[in-house]
Amino acid sequence: MGAHDGPGPSSQRVEPGSVNIPLAEFPASSQSTSVDTAKVANDIIKKFNEALSKKDYSGLSTLFLEDNSWLRDHLALTWELHTVKGRDNILQFLKSSTVPLTKLEIDTSAAFRGPKFGPIDAWGDVKGIQFYTKFETGVGRGKGLIKLAEEGGQWKIFTIFTTLQELKGFEEPTGHRRAKGVQHGGNPDRKNWKETREAEANFEGSDPKVLIIGAGQGGLTAAARLQMLKIPALVIDSNERVGDNWRKRYHQLVLHDPVWYDHMPYVPFPAHWPVFTPKDKLAEFFESYVKLLELNVWTSTLLKSTSWDESKQQWTVLLERKKPDGTTETRTFHPRHIIQCTGHSGKKNFPAIKGMDSFAGKRLCHSSEFPGASPNSQGKKAIVVGSCNSGHDIAQDFYEKGYDITMVQRSTTCVISSASITDIALKGLYDEDGPPVEDADISLWGMPSALFKTQQVKVTKKQNDADKQILDGLRKAGFGVDKGPMDSGLLMKYYQRGGGYYIDVGASQLIVDGKIKMKQGVEIAQVLPNGLEFADGTKLEGDEIVFATGYQNMRTEARSIFGDEVADRVGDVWGLNAEGEFRTMWQRSGHPGLWFHGGNLAISRYYSRVLALQIKAIEEGLLK
Repeated sequence: MGAHDGPGPSSQRVEPGSVNIPLAEFPASSQSTSVDTAKVANDIIKKFNEALSKKDYSGLSTLFLEDNSWLRDHLALTWELHTVKGRDNILQFLKSSTVPLTKLEIDTSAAFRGPKFGPIDAWGDVKGIQFYTKFETGVGRGKGLIKLAEEGGQWKIFTIFTTLQELKGFEEPTGHRRAKGVQHGGNPDRKNWKETREAEANFEGSDPKVLIIGAGQGGLTAAARLQMLKIPALVIDSNERVGDNWRKRYHQLVLHDPVWYDHMPYVPFPAHWPVFTPKDKLAEFFESYVKLLELNVWTSTLLKSTSWDESKQQWTVLLERKKPDGTTETRTFHPRHIIQCTGHSGKKNFPAIKGMDSFAGKRLCHSSEFPGASPNSQGKKAIVVGSCNSGHDIAQDFYEKGYDITMVQRSTTCVISSASITDIALKGLYDEDGPPVEDADISLWGMPSALFKTQQVKVTKKQNDADKQILDGLRKAGFGVDKGPMDSGLLMKYYQRGGGYYIDVGASQLIVDGKIKMKQGVEIAQVLPNGLEFADGTKLEGDEIVFATGYQNMRTEARSIFGDEVADRVGDVWGLNAEGEFRTMWQRSGHPGLWFHGGNLAISRYYSRVLALQIKAIEEGLLK
């Protein structure tokens, strides 16, 4: 969903070119009244494996719907992210896959995963059969999801999803593979755990294979995945403490996504954790996460310079680190990979407007610099420019402290109530009674984006029906509301544009009641000493002005970090391509050894594995 206009692409202004992918059609709903789901699923899988083993692609083709069939693959079959539609295209994809499937089976390890008859549109209008799968390739193992629909009285594959989970011979050291944690006897020079950890964290006499820029959810999830794959990684952050990218945000900030959607890899939030996490609580969790997973994180560290050696396929980076004892050290490393996880740490999108230097009020700042409204400020006037999550939260904070507050909205905003997110959009998948979070992730990402977008049109309509009173009130109050691209709502606006929405946690009613005033649809002409003047000649007084205008995209930040030569080789970052997959994120960026990772906690959780497995495969010679 995106927590707010802060860390991650939820707040970024993306470059043009993101595809407004079309809506897709679901097949006709099955009219069957009694289905032996286990038999149907087993028959399909048996025929699939037999055809694969014989390379009988014509036989394989008969298992798919003729026109409306889909294959989505995340890393498993091509080391890339792809979605293909149509029987012929799917067969060509399977024929040409660089890492062919060798074994596909139904996952019956939990009741939720086994074959069942029911909705295959994640909403209930289209009935079919769904089941989770396990598979193997020549180099790895993974999980997936298959949905079947009836065509001509026969069950056919509607969608098939494959996502790589582990590499053979390089499995994560969990469960039965966990380390002993001790060496007994004999060696008088052996170090204890504390000494070993200090040496590892300081990279004494060694280089990290991976340098990660940014210690937010992106950087920490990437580091956690790499740690489990035994790839030495160093996370650097300019802040003094892990979690400061959240801790230093405005006073009232709370995640707008629920806890069930936000779990971190390996260490989920405990069962007593609140549904919506306060920023300082999340910051404390991040610090604990680093300690529990033994991640190597250097805070108060600046990246002073970088250069890429094409012949050696490695970077040279110069770091300046302020150590806990107050001294400063300079270190030079030669990592083979850099992962940019800057998110909120990226350059703020702070428009340069005529007259800014003339402002004589108490504060004119970007939302990232806003410390919170001053208490007991009755009679003071404030202006918030921006109408997404941060803009609403800050406006609400101003109102609660007694300010006369006006929100400036330049374009429309997709507004969905928090209750409609938890009780409609995420219900049954990410909720208290939902499946394990990794199963939920497979269900979410297992649906091709065009189908997901179609399904989200239905979800958005139901959400808007539930939110009708507040949405009607917003329009009446002069607040511009939209339904997302092609009426597909909040998530698709996030995926395609990277922002433009508000998850309502109370500010909407304040707008409806006139307690937060509105100025909508007019550009700012200039900043005055005591407020703003607009293109229509109207003026608005303000003692404080906060620009909740988001952040530059990650490619722009890459240019400022690495220079033009590197950035010019990088593809567009965020937004969707024609297949409905994200552009450049979590995959080869166009420049060797440079990767991009980020998003909200849920996206960082899932795609951190996708990214880490590619780096491991490169380091082990499995991927060139």
